[in-house]
Amino acid sequence: MSFSHFGFDPRIQAGVDASGYVQPTPIQQAAIPEVLSGRDVLGVAQTGTGKTAAFMLPILQNLLDGPRGKVRVLVLAPTRELAEQISVATRGFAEQTKLRTVTVYGGVGKRPQAEKLRKGREIVVACPGRLLDVWEDGDLDLNHVETLVLDEADRMFDMGFLPDIRRILALLPVHRQNLFFSATMPSPIRSLADRILANPASITIGAPAPAASVSQALYPTSEQLKSSLLVSIMKERGRERMLIFARTKIRVQQLATILRSEGHRVEALEGNMTQSKRQQAIDGFRKGSFQILVATDVAARGIDVTGIDVVVNYDMPETFDAYTHRVGRTGRADATGWALNLVAIMDTPLVREIQENHGQPLEQRVVDGFDYGSFNPQLRIIERRKRTGRPGALGSRRPRATTGGRRTPRFS
Repeated sequence: MSFSHFGFDPRIQAGVDASGYVQPTPIQQAAIPEVLSGRDVLGVAQTGTGKTAAFMLPILQNLLDGPRGKVRVLVLAPTRELAEQISVATRGFAEQTKLRTVTVYGGVGKRPQAEKLRKGREIVVACPGRLLDVWEDGDLDLNHVETLVLDEADRMFDMGFLPDIRRILALLPVHRQNLFFSATMPSPIRSLADRILANPASITIGAPAPAASVSQALYPTSEQLKSSLLVSIMKERGRERMLIFARTKIRVQQLATILRSEGHRVEALEGNMTQSKRQQAIDGFRKGSFQILVATDVAARGIDVTGIDVVVNYDMPETFDAYTHRVGRTGRADATGWALNLVAIMDTPLVREIQENHGQPLEQRVVDGFDYGSFNPQLRIIERRKRTGRPGALGSRRPRATTGGRRTPRFS
């Protein structure tokens, strides 16, 4: 099946071809006809499966007929990075249509955004907070919106945007098309969708879990050993392109400094940086100016960088959904990738959930020649069993003795 199957206008098909798209992904095959028909859609698919094209290509087709210069499509995104990614893709698809897009988000001046809105735009891609600011200033008319898209709706909830979304919904015309897309669908967002969507086409592609093309491994450790263990792991891995997640802004900057001192080409990405600095970091990583990006969860969604070989969870996230989104930065579009997790005893509940979803224990590794000191990764793994009589923290049986090499046996 090719994109010509959908019967897009030649101007949009030209944008598809220029973007390098050949065959639609499963979410695109399922969603595009529904969006073209004007139906509401609730789409759930793994990160990296092509959700942006799944909603934006049919939206553009539907916009070709009708007035210009009025905001007819509103796309809400949780982060500046994702909003920018959607806008870049939309401009590529719409290059020959004369449909115009504006991106509205904080961290940069409002005036340029307001000026573009006053000149007339058909598509607005926005973060909720700045959108409301611009509307309150009188620079945005939402009375002509025909289609609303919530992209990464679960992340909206995680970041506390639900009150802002409810305010925005009250500003929109009652009769409109509503499209909800996300990699996961927690109950608060599903409840919101149930109230807003009218007889939607419900599309679920795959389980809300890391893609099968991503190999996952655990490195048992302690907090004190993490940074030196990571340095040793990177010596083993060679010059792969890595995205490393740390818990806080301070830890991101500290870790970036440590890795630079080891001779790595590395940049940091965290919320205290200006938008221009954040964009420079993303662009530099995408172009290969540096090999490693160390980030907080601000980068877990919305960074469309191909060829990321490894995602490292230096600090494990708080939820399985967050883990899924982090790991989804590699193994995109059926490429292979690795997720390496530095896990401590405190991460036991999340590790158990990851393994239950995976259907089997994840591979566990130690690093040859690394000085673990008094920390014995294999003993720590099973110390929960000693205390409680229940299965070990990262598996269900005591590990077999190793015979050398960097890998420890699986716990099954």
